[in-house]
Amino acid sequence: MAAWEDSLDDLVRTRGSALVGYAYLLCGDRREAEDLVQDALVKTYSRGRAGLRATNVEGYVRRAVLTTYLDGFRRRRRWAAVRHLVSRDDSSAGHEGVTTERLDVQDALRSLAPRERACVVLRFYEDLTVAAIAEELLVSQGAVKRYLSDGVRRMEALLGPLPTGPTGTEDAQPKDSAVSTTTSEEITVITGRTSR
Repeated sequence: MAAWEDSLDDLVRTRGSALVGYAYLLCGDRREAEDLVQDALVKTYSRGRAGLRATNVEGYVRRAVLTTYLDGFRRRRRWAAVRHLVSRDDSSAGHEGVTTERLDVQDALRSLAPRERACVVLRFYEDLTVAAIAEELLVSQGAVKRYLSDGVRRMEALLGPLPTGPTGTEDAQPKDSAVSTTTSEEITVITGRTSR
């Protein structure tokens, strides 16, 4: 087996479910998430980078997932309009109980625009700073703050307001917010990991 094949095999075996969980939070559909990860793996490994190991290639793949999601939004939206004509719903009740909170968060995430959704996922799932999100999305920090503000406001309208801290003001830390707590529960079910 070639070195890149070993690296790919190791990455998919050890981090595959986490990558699909990350993509799922972006797109909201399991099949699309798997397709996003597949496309990202092809893009990452087709460039022939030397020395790719599972420990250092995951960042490349996550970036490719995010880029593919943002670039393909219109294409996926067109397909979603006609998908029901050519496919059937394969969903069935799983062994884990799906909570209404998880479904509410999924619906709230689906209601966000692609950039808002990407910012919310990167902030609350990846736990990135505003500066890191701006660098990742190649936008200004002000744009990231606007997307986060708009996204959280839209999610609050659907899920309810963020809880207040002991002084009666909203907590500044996103880990103490209702959106983050609910998202963490959703992430645990999706990826099988509790924190990053």
